[in-house]
Amino acid sequence: MINIEFYFVRQHVNPLSQFFQLPISLPSKNVLFSKSHYPIHLDIGSAKGEFLIELATKCPDWNFVGLEIREPLVRLCETKRKKLDLNNLRFLFCNVNVSLDEWLSDLDYGQLKRVSIQFPDPWFKRKHFKRRVLNINLLNSIAESMTKDGEIFIQSDIFNLIEYMTNMIDKSRYFDKKYAGDFKFIDKNPYNVKTDRELFSLKKNLPIYRAMYIRNSLLLSK
Repeated sequence: MINIEFYFVRQHVNPLSQFFQLPISLPSKNVLFSKSHYPIHLDIGSAKGEFLIELATKCPDWNFVGLEIREPLVRLCETKRKKLDLNNLRFLFCNVNVSLDEWLSDLDYGQLKRVSIQFPDPWFKRKHFKRRVLNINLLNSIAESMTKDGEIFIQSDIFNLIEYMTNMIDKSRYFDKKYAGDFKFIDKNPYNVKTDRELFSLKKNLPIYRAMYIRNSLLLSK
């Protein structure tokens, strides 16, 4: 059995490279899940998958989809998922900014209830900001598939990145902060399930910045 801790996977890949610009047709929800009518939690950048594996175990009446651009990680996560016989969870390889739209269009309207983007690649240099996963087009795609009160949860241990992400969501106009108040960030992970990076950051006493948004009633402009 391959131990993921010792299996080499590139930490970062350039999503704008030609290889990752090729669209991939993702399996429909009816192919992925036997109970395809369940609400869906989409985790963008699922990495080692431990967050979704624990969440899927705790919430059998939800379907969970982890999307990851590093294909070796997807294969390893799927191996773990199958071993645990988690039929309400799937890990898929794709570049979300190229291949997600078509898959979302197959969902029942409002079936996408939750989206999480946790500790994404920071791409620190300004000239590389366009490589960051969260952008207006992705937010619009998510907004179009969500009904009112759908959730987006984001977190990072890098302040400049979380500030970039919250500014991006604020500019989209289709999402509002779920928790009203003067504070921009929330103290706790609302799902009470931690990613590997979250555990690492907590162990190192690094600050973690978290924000939760909900889909408002504003109609998507075409």
